[in-house]
Order: sequence, then structure tokens, then C-alpha cells
Amino acid sequence: MSSTLHPMLNVAIKAARAAGALINRAALDVESVRIAQKQVNDFVTETDQAAEKAIIDTLLTAYPGHGILAEETGKEFGAKDSDFVWIIDPLDGTTNFIHGLPVYCVSIALAVKGKIEHAVVYDPSRNDLFTATRGRGAFLNDRRIRVSKRAQLRDCLISTGFPFRQGDNFKAHMAMLTDVMPRVAGVRTPGAAALDLAYVAAGFNDGFFHTGLSIWDVAAGSLLVTEAGGLVGNFTGEADFLEQRECMAGNPRVYGHLVSLLGKYSQFAGAGDKAGVRQALAEDSAAAEAAPADDQTDAEPAAPQV
Repeated sequence: MSSTLHPMLNVAIKAARAAGALINRAALDVESVRIAQKQVNDFVTETDQAAEKAIIDTLLTAYPGHGILAEETGKEFGAKDSDFVWIIDPLDGTTNFIHGLPVYCVSIALAVKGKIEHAVVYDPSRNDLFTATRGRGAFLNDRRIRVSKRAQLRDCLISTGFPFRQGDNFKAHMAMLTDVMPRVAGVRTPGAAALDLAYVAAGFNDGFFHTGLSIWDVAAGSLLVTEAGGLVGNFTGEADFLEQRECMAGNPRVYGHLVSLLGKYSQFAGAGDKAGVRQALAEDSAAAEAAPADDQTDAEPAAPQV
């Protein structure tokens, strides 16, 4: 680890690599990993839990007075009233992991008085280390990274993720995709939001949008994006998004395009926009319900004339 990095970032890197080593070992025989289901389609494995413990132990050994906010254990560990809070997702992309799909990562961010100051996103399967410190830029394996320079949506690759929990608004997400897909070069759904944001920071993706995310999904990735010259916020473009469960990111031009397309789907959209979205979704639902009765494609073929 570089001696020029902030000491707290160095500790976060140490914690991320410790977790990554556990994840890589488990990935060698992923079928033997014990899995539990938190809710429908929302899984946790013993690897998530072991990785989270390794991260917390490393962080609190170095900074016992700091607070912890972790996906699996919440605020159980660490100081309860510290201005310094580590926000941890030990294995973002658990569903990919348990299927042997190597698209997952460790995400660690440090918030100081509510503002993200340091970030690490570590992809253990590729040994890719994304890091950022506020005001010092974003890096991939010690190489400075910047968001892409593409300005037109038609040239852009956009990443997102499908809703998967009970209660998620699948119809609204499909409507967003309907608005975005015809206007871009492609849409990808890798399944690990922290890695999606890191890829926006590196210019691999030009933009990203997702609903239903928790703070540990986006905290580290959001600093990577802004330190790489990009913008991140909610669907209406407001920067105070960390706990609002909607996130959008991109280079400045692409971000502006996405706000104009998706702002109406935000929980903070104006009443007129919300009413328009509700009406469009209702019309789509009515059309879908009517389609089977009108659809003759599955009818029995007519008997041949003799």
C-alpha cells in the first residue's frame, strides 16, 4: 500500500483485501457455502458474515472510537456517537456470488459528520482496487481514473439493476427502461451496484440508475464517481441521495440527459409528473390485460380445406 495515501484509506484497503481473500477462498467451492434468505430473493451467506467480521475487526483495531454501519450487523459494533462512521457492504452482489458469477465486490466508505471522505471498492475476482479520498481524485490500481467524455446518449452504455424484492415497483422500472433503452447504445445489469458506480468512475459505463438501494450499496461508489469528475444524486438531480433509495450517476452531460428522462419517476418529482407516470402505468397495465383476449397468435390453426 502506498505511503502517500491517507492513513484511514490505507486501513480501509487492508480491510477490503482481508475480506476479498475470504471471498476468493469461498469462491473455490461456492456450492458448499451456507446460504440463508433474508427475504424473497435477498440472500446472505456465511461468506458475507465472515467478510463483514474481518472488515470490522480491521477497522476497529485501528480506530476503536469510530462507528460502524454494516449491511449484516447494522450499528451493533463500534462507537454509537462518533462523527466517524464506516459504511460497509462486505459482499455486494451476493446473488452473483452464490451462482459462481464473478461480478461482486467489497465496498467500504468512511463518512465524517455525514459526508463521505474515503472510499474503497474491491473486486477480489479480478484484484481490481478502486479508491478515492475527497479532494484527491479516484484511482484504479494506483492509476488515476476519469469518467467518460461521451456527450450523446446514443453513444452511451448505461448500467442498472432490476428490482428483486417484494414491494419493489417493477412496472415503474420497466417504464424507465422503455424510456432509456431506445436512446442509448446499450443497457447492462451486472448485479452489483457498488461495482457499477466504480465502472462509471473509470469510464467503463457512461451512466447508472437504480432504485431500492441502501446506503452501503452506494456510499463508496458515489465518492469514486465525484472524484473522477462525474455527478451522482437522485433522479431529480439532487445530491442529497444516500438514504433516499434512488441513485443516478454519470459524466456531467450524460447525467443531465438521464435527469431529463428519469426525473419524473423520482419520489421527489412534481405532482404533475407523478400523475403522468401513474396514468401511463395504468394504461400499460390495461393494455397488457386486454392483450390476451385480442391475441390470435396462439389460436388453433384453421382446418385445411378439402
